[in-house]
Amino acid sequence: MSLLRFDNVSKRYAGGHEALSEVSFSMAEGEMLFVTGHSGAGKSTLLRLIHLSERPSRGAVLINERNLNKVRGRGVALQRRRVGIVFQDHRLLTDRSVFENVAMPLVIAGVPRAEIDKRVRVVLEKVGLGEREKATPLELSSGEQQRVGIARAVVGRPALLVADEPTGNLDPQLAAEVMQLFASLPAAGTSVLVASHDLALVKRMRKRVLVLDHGRLVDDISPEDLAA
Repeated sequence: MSLLRFDNVSKRYAGGHEALSEVSFSMAEGEMLFVTGHSGAGKSTLLRLIHLSERPSRGAVLINERNLNKVRGRGVALQRRRVGIVFQDHRLLTDRSVFENVAMPLVIAGVPRAEIDKRVRVVLEKVGLGEREKATPLELSSGEQQRVGIARAVVGRPALLVADEPTGNLDPQLAAEVMQLFASLPAAGTSVLVASHDLALVKRMRKRVLVLDHGRLVDDISPEDLAA
C-alpha cells in the first residue's frame, strides 16, 4: 500500500492559472522522494495540497488511501498533525526557546508534560542541538535554525514529512548536512518528500526524483537512473 498517492490531480487558481495539471504518482512508506523543477513549476502547490493548505480542482490526493478531499472541519487539524512540514524560512517563534519551539506541536496536541520533555530532548539530540535547548532562535546560525524547524516537524512522529526548499538559504556544506539529516528519517519511521530546485544536491542524494514542468509531471527518475 502506498503512503501517498496523487490521482490525476489538477489545481487551477482564480484567473485561470493552472499550477498542476493531471499529476499522478505514488510514494511508498519509508521512501525519500524529491520533487524538482523550475520556479513556478508547481512544487509548492503540490506540497500545499498534501498539507491541506490548498484543495485540488480535480483529482484526489490520498494518504494511507484516505482521500483528503473528504477531510473537513476538525479533521483538517487532525490530518495536519500526521504530516510534518519544514519551511525555507524556518518560521520559528523568536521570543521562545529552542525547546519551546520544538515542543509547540505536542503542547497543542495535549501531550502530557513528562512525555513532551522526553520527546523534545530525544529529537534535539538527533538533530545535534541537545545543548542548545535554552537558546532563542536569534542566537542560532541559519543551519541551526533549520534543524530546529526539522525537529519541530518530526517531534509529533508524523508518517510523512514534507519540506519546501529547505536548503535554499544555506551554504552548500550546511545544505548537505540538512539533506543527510532528512535521509536518516525514514529509518525512524518518517517518510520524506523534499521540493528543491538545487539539482546538483538532489543528484548527490541518489533518491527517486519527480520532475515538474509548468505543472505537469514530465519525469519520474529512479535512483538507479540518477546514478547512471
